[in-house]
Amino acid sequence: MTSLSNPLAARSRHIATIFLISLAGLLLEVAFTRIVSFKLWYYYTYLVLGLALLGIGSGGIFVVVWPRLRKAATDTVVTICALVGAVLIAASEFVIAWIPIDTIKIWDYGTANSWNNLGVLIAICFTLFAAFIMIGVIVAVLLGRAEDRVNRFYFADLIGAALGCALAIPLIWWLGPPQVVMLAALVMALAAVVANPRLGVSTAIAGVLGVLLLLMVVQVIKVPDVQVEGGKEQPVKEALGGWGPVFRVDAEKIFDNYLLLHDGTFGSGIHAYKGDPDAAIEYDTDPRVLPFRVHGEPPAHTLIIGSAGGNEIVAALHFKSPKIEGVELNPVTVGLLKGQLREFSGDLPKQPGVKIHQGDGRSFIFRSKDKYNLVWYVAPDSYAASNAASSGAFVLSESYLYTSEMIAESLKHLTNDGIMVVQFGELDYVGRPSRTARYVMTARDALSKIGVADPSQHIIVSSFVTNKTGDLSTIMVKRTPFTPEEVARLNAAVPTVPLAGVAYAPGGFNDGGIVGQLAGAPSSEAANAIAATYPREVFAVHDDRPFFWHFSGFGSVLSNITKPFSTNNPEDVIGERVLLLLLLVAIGYATLFLLAPFIFVRKEWRALPAKGRSALYFAALGLGFMLYEISMIQRLVRFLGYPTYSLTVTLASILVFTGLGALLSKRFAASPRRAVITSGAALAVLGVFYLFALDPITDALLPAAFGIRVVVTVVLLAPLGLCLGMFMPLGLGVVSGLGPHPDEYVAWGWAVNGFFSVIGSVTTTILAMAYGFQVVQITALCMYGVAVLAFLALDRKRESLVSAQ
Repeated sequence: MTSLSNPLAARSRHIATIFLISLAGLLLEVAFTRIVSFKLWYYYTYLVLGLALLGIGSGGIFVVVWPRLRKAATDTVVTICALVGAVLIAASEFVIAWIPIDTIKIWDYGTANSWNNLGVLIAICFTLFAAFIMIGVIVAVLLGRAEDRVNRFYFADLIGAALGCALAIPLIWWLGPPQVVMLAALVMALAAVVANPRLGVSTAIAGVLGVLLLLMVVQVIKVPDVQVEGGKEQPVKEALGGWGPVFRVDAEKIFDNYLLLHDGTFGSGIHAYKGDPDAAIEYDTDPRVLPFRVHGEPPAHTLIIGSAGGNEIVAALHFKSPKIEGVELNPVTVGLLKGQLREFSGDLPKQPGVKIHQGDGRSFIFRSKDKYNLVWYVAPDSYAASNAASSGAFVLSESYLYTSEMIAESLKHLTNDGIMVVQFGELDYVGRPSRTARYVMTARDALSKIGVADPSQHIIVSSFVTNKTGDLSTIMVKRTPFTPEEVARLNAAVPTVPLAGVAYAPGGFNDGGIVGQLAGAPSSEAANAIAATYPREVFAVHDDRPFFWHFSGFGSVLSNITKPFSTNNPEDVIGERVLLLLLLVAIGYATLFLLAPFIFVRKEWRALPAKGRSALYFAALGLGFMLYEISMIQRLVRFLGYPTYSLTVTLASILVFTGLGALLSKRFAASPRRAVITSGAALAVLGVFYLFALDPITDALLPAAFGIRVVVTVVLLAPLGLCLGMFMPLGLGVVSGLGPHPDEYVAWGWAVNGFFSVIGSVTTTILAMAYGFQVVQITALCMYGVAVLAFLALDRKRESLVSAQ
């Protein structure tokens, strides 16, 4: 029932309300992924997706198990929940911004620090979860009472969600994530007014709240800056830069230079440069000199991937390269070089022969028609990962710049005497050069793919050992074998760089360490045998499993899980440990807020027939959907350029077309069995297509403009969304006909689905790291196969109950 008398006007208001609520929900979800990535680490963003699902699902469950909520007038429920939701969203930003945490301390078992930080992490998770509860209540109430107009409500819901995804990135860039959270709260307050526009107490409260939130959005009232966790560097107030679509950049003045922090971790630096390359003599005794000395003549055309603050550009200028191109992913960094720090950095983009491109390195390489004398992967994240506390953050990130396929493509863009170089920071090069070893193995694999018979003749490795955290390796790779003259130039150059040494070079130069053994192995079989003896996983990395920094299997992590963090190498265990912890947190929250509420309707729950079969159906849907959704987000990172882009485009596409699939399912209500079988068969065809055709299509179109890649992504995901969208409403339609408690049964279906969706948000990454994306998507397809079988059993049960009446 509604509190206003005109049903048509009320319906229009409610359609507008659900549009606004969905818009607010997606703005909030994307903004929180950026805030959590900055405050904690990148891999926590997948938990945000799960907690958002949990909050929205829990709201729907509360509507069913709370009689007063079910009986209240629609306008009253929506208005109050929208206002409460606006307050909760704003409060969540303040709590998450202010609350201090050091997740590394969680692993100091048995200490007060461990328990305190674990409690704070759980509290942060609860805060994120609570911000979405009222969104779930409102959506459940409006859809549950939409009656024959439910299709219009669904349409408004999905359009609001899609618009939220489309606006999230430009708004984050323009305003910053904390302000976007306040904007989401403002939209919730606006929804309260739309739902109940009559002048009264609620309208007055919404007006006051809206003004306060608007002042926070435009920063008249300051929103507190996010306090990063203990393992990161808190940016100073005077820092230049700001939030961007990729990550937050803070440029801090340190002595005569600027230090660049990327999401609170050391990324690179911008050095003072007066425009005279000959004066930059510091590079003559720096490891950056080595590829230029080995090359001999100044490289005619140098490409720098990840040019960041421009240090490598200055080095290339110093070593007389006449044509230099830099590619930098983050537009904030490029903006600093062209804006606030233009004079300080010597106006690098305007230096003769220099051109800086803003974009992702992988698509630039695939798009380029040029041949280069030097392709230089600066790998700024490897420097950030040299910090022990932050190294775990990179374990779970997709590292598409370091895969075999990317190396092979780079080698194709070299001239005959061209050199590809990559530098890695190491925590302890002498004791555990895991990054260097893995890259050498991956480079060998890439060389074999392009037809090189003996990769050991095409690799040089130099070390720079400080005997402290901050060691560095320089790996050089050529399409053609390194000549004796090039090796001689290396041997002449290394002594000019203090603390440098030759780890491996063709012609018998081998220091005997694991890197030298791998680089000098006479065959792939020999290299693999040597890698198998190393205590960490350093086999080649491919696009299907691009987790370059994942050096320890989950079996090894579990076997050491009882040991305090201080007794383990953080590079090996911290990221994987956190992922397992997140899985436990997800299970705990999902049990408490999705399944436990059924204790309040236990009598009705016990009377539900075929609960086991329905649980199997909705569990398979929840897990299968998340396996598809998150694996697609991860797989499309390399196509769209960065996780934030992939997250928003993939989410928007799947949301829109899943919603359209749900609408289409109404046409098959009379024959649900046929619809499910047909959808399952179509999904099987799509599964094969994604396994074998997705990568070739996206690789072929990688050189296309970003807008075209977005359109292609939408087209590729549209049929998947349509198929996935059919299953849930068809299943809910069947279970609602099983017995005298349709509302409770529908809620049970949502609860089980939500439970496994939340778990799936973390499980997907674990499976991808262990087995690769293809295995994840095969598993997703199998889940939907189980769902089809479970649905057939449920539908037979429904038919038997109908015939027995």
